Amino acid sequence: MMRPMADPVSPARSILSGISPEKRRRRWRRRRLLDLCTRYGMGIGGIGVIVAILLIFFYLLYVVFPLFVPAGLERSGRYPLPAPAAGATAHLALEEQNEVAVRFTDTGRAVFFKVADGSVLREQALPLPAGVRVSAFAHGRLSRGLVAYGTTDGRILLAHHRYETTYPGGRRLITPGLELPLGPEAVVVDPRRRPLRRIAVELSEDGATLVAETADGRLLLTALEKEEGGLDEDEVQWRRTRSELPRLGPVQELLVDPEQRTLYVAETGGEVTALDIGDKAAPRLLERVRLLEPGAELTVLRFLTGGISLLAGGSDGRIHQWFPVRDADHRPRLTHIRAFALGDAAVTAIVTEQRRKGFLAADAAGRLGVFHTTAGRTLILQKLSRGPVQQLAVSPRADTALLQDAQGRIQRLALYNEHPEVSWSALWQRVWYESYPGPEYVWQSSSASNDFEPKFSLMPLTFGTLKAAFYAMLFAVPLAIMGAVYTAYFMSPRMRAVVKPTVEIMEALPTVILGFLAGLWLAPFLEAHLPGVFLLLLVLPPGVLVFAWAWQRLPARLRQRVPEGWQAALLIPVLLVLGAAALGSSVQVERALFGGDMRVWLDTTLGLDFDQRNALVVGLAMGVAVIPTIFSITEDAIFSVPRHLSFGALALGATPWQTLVGVVILTASPGIFSAVMIGLGRAVGETMIVLMATGNTPVMDFSIFQGMRTLSANIAVEMPESEVDSTHYRVLFLAALVLFLFTFAFNTLAELVRQRLRKKYSTL
Repeated sequence: MMRPMADPVSPARSILSGISPEKRRRRWRRRRLLDLCTRYGMGIGGIGVIVAILLIFFYLLYVVFPLFVPAGLERSGRYPLPAPAAGATAHLALEEQNEVAVRFTDTGRAVFFKVADGSVLREQALPLPAGVRVSAFAHGRLSRGLVAYGTTDGRILLAHHRYETTYPGGRRLITPGLELPLGPEAVVVDPRRRPLRRIAVELSEDGATLVAETADGRLLLTALEKEEGGLDEDEVQWRRTRSELPRLGPVQELLVDPEQRTLYVAETGGEVTALDIGDKAAPRLLERVRLLEPGAELTVLRFLTGGISLLAGGSDGRIHQWFPVRDADHRPRLTHIRAFALGDAAVTAIVTEQRRKGFLAADAAGRLGVFHTTAGRTLILQKLSRGPVQQLAVSPRADTALLQDAQGRIQRLALYNEHPEVSWSALWQRVWYESYPGPEYVWQSSSASNDFEPKFSLMPLTFGTLKAAFYAMLFAVPLAIMGAVYTAYFMSPRMRAVVKPTVEIMEALPTVILGFLAGLWLAPFLEAHLPGVFLLLLVLPPGVLVFAWAWQRLPARLRQRVPEGWQAALLIPVLLVLGAAALGSSVQVERALFGGDMRVWLDTTLGLDFDQRNALVVGLAMGVAVIPTIFSITEDAIFSVPRHLSFGALALGATPWQTLVGVVILTASPGIFSAVMIGLGRAVGETMIVLMATGNTPVMDFSIFQGMRTLSANIAVEMPESEVDSTHYRVLFLAALVLFLFTFAFNTLAELVRQRLRKKYSTL
């Protein structure tokens, strides 16, 4: 007779059987509370991470967005011409605070008036010689406030308009006035005392250059050179040099560059003659170029800020930019760079911004245009007058403009144009910068001069980021993945327990230490042992294969003394000996094959420049930083492959290597791919190593011997020195946004591929 089977009692039930129901309920409530706290805590933490990332993204967008806000123009006032009895306007100008403006008239008077309402503050007459009239007018650089009057007796008088700022009673008071840099006496330019028809002037601390076309068609040059001496230290004498230039056609404009070395003589038909006036006593012809398209006549010619580029406005409503570019013989030749379309009416006025490479232009139809040369942008086109615009002025900060319309009234314009330098072409395409031989990708964000042309191309920085990541991954991926495969699949458990934590501890090493060692020790070491480094690539693989072949030829009793999975330890002394031999023979190899200096050989034979802090240094240093990440994730993925898959493959007759390649790696491929992409994301965002070991040269050269500048390093270097809310500041945030999108794209791609691989090999 069979005995009845006892009810099976679970261990948990047997443990709780001796606990009172009340205690049991309290335990279950506590466990449920912990479960709820854990579930919601994990959920809140995950959502918090997503929210933090989104906040970073939207903050970057918030800072970057003003770069792409379109420029605006608003008419903020209109009033009659101040002091119309003083004469017709020859030139308009504003001071920096946008409170006071000046109107120079064709009778030799300066009318200072309030910008807000046109009320006259002061009217001052220039000390023109008695009995003569004004026959010509010109102005020099707008930032210097230099103007010049030519007279009917062959003389030129120079003046500066100045503004003294005081604060009586705590309120700002701007007092305008004129200064005469060459004294109250007008300079005699034409000894024959003929009327001057066109003039051009340029003044520096050491001298002045005056050019004039007389009524009888002669072109005269007068150079004044300062001579300080005599008993009175404040006494200034001027040494005068006169010369007569070759006769040309009917002159439309005369321009002298700020360096006082080149004179441009423009004719009505649009042709310009460049003369070298460096030697004032013997000027010589440089070239003759047509600035406009066939059929168009020249109406306005001005220098862009800096005095390098010429802006030529024509009767067809187009404005062309030209500047000298050196030809194959290293001679500067005026080259057409770009053109801007204002309309179909003749250009009547061009005024350049004093601190940027932008300009304003107006035409005979009353249209006003705002342009930026570097970005190649037409920012504003607006009709403001029913007839021709007669005069145009812009403030030094380029936020206020004055326009004299066809009715003789002054219009005050408020400009909103904070970031004209930024455009898609300026950021991502080749741009032809002043004095460059052709369009290039350039990052050069600052200089000591206001005449500087900022270069905000993100291409060199993006290229440098990808280049640094490529060489780092080229070094790190094979070592990390192969090491992880061996550690997880072939290595003995005891050895793995030592190797895996050791490699993972390397990840805790601060990257600033790696960058410091790379910049101050590794870079000079590689430069001194360059042949030995490349000899390692030729020696190590064959050496390891020879050792493996020799190991297999040893008697079985010797090989069996080494426990299974410890064979890799035998390679350590082999690698050390081979490495020491390769580096030790570096000098001999360099003498035998490269004439004693491999860097010179690379330059003369292969045309490769060698920079001490180059991509090779970055690849090694950043590779060391990335290896632990890729190794750890890959090793975990391979070690986590179910053992029954490996045992099943081995039982079916597959070799360990076939099992690894055909089963283990395929099953672990989602994790391996994730490891590579996470390592790539870290390499792309790495800062300290590339900051200290690359040389930070923003060049686009994929050579392993050249340095680079990455997005992250550029932000770290330039952000402390950038002016808050400036274009430079916001472009750096744009670089951070690009870096953010890079890492987001890499991680998203990694997750998509990982999910697809997991789905594909989940049936194994």
